Amino acid sequence: MICGMHVHIGIEDDDLRVALLNQFSSYLPLILSLSTSSPFWQGEDTGLKSYRLTVFDNFPRSGLPEQFDSFDDYQHHIDILQRAGVLEDATFIWWDMRVSARYPTLETRIADICTHLDDTAAIAALTQSLLHYLYRKQREGSRLPVHARFLIDQNRWRAMRYGYDEGLVDFSTASVVPVRELLADILEKVHSDADELGCSSELERLLDIPARGSSAHRQLAIYQAALGKGLDPMAALYKVVDWLMDETINGL
Repeated sequence: MICGMHVHIGIEDDDLRVALLNQFSSYLPLILSLSTSSPFWQGEDTGLKSYRLTVFDNFPRSGLPEQFDSFDDYQHHIDILQRAGVLEDATFIWWDMRVSARYPTLETRIADICTHLDDTAAIAALTQSLLHYLYRKQREGSRLPVHARFLIDQNRWRAMRYGYDEGLVDFSTASVVPVRELLADILEKVHSDADELGCSSELERLLDIPARGSSAHRQLAIYQAALGKGLDPMAALYKVVDWLMDETINGL
């Protein structure tokens, strides 16, 4: 009921995975804002574009990832909980992004499940292009900022509540910036990375999401239209479910 979309990016070096985990966390709310697909819970309009994460946040070891100095530092924290007998292994860490315990990958987990295949491919392309950009900058010796969870969590909440509607905080300017503007800036930065990875066309489809609406926006529009035609809330929800099946199966 609350599983999200996981994207694995292969990175062999342990310390590099942890360094990129620290740097990438700032982009997690943007990914969520474009993928929101869970506005309803137990038959109710929750007022959130992504209610899924509010449920997940009741679990321990969830939410935004911690920041670590190195892979050894990360492993040290895992070992403490394992020795205490409260953590079987690192697969029981459910952060929005984590160092995979099974594969030499970083794994993003914050995205809702998109109901349109093009949206899924676009978000996967954004994830790998951004990580490649951060990797490239690291190799060039650039010092990229690592922002505090306190700041990132503000954007995470905005993405959960509004999707892309109300913008996200740009930490460099201390201002709320429209998601379209942030997205345009990122697409320019990672253009060469997407070309190298062969996912430029998928990446460009990100701009279609705010134009067409995320799954959450479209579900809510169908629900409100059905209520406007006089249907009761349960019948309106059936209309949403019908659309979800068509969208998932046929991409309509």
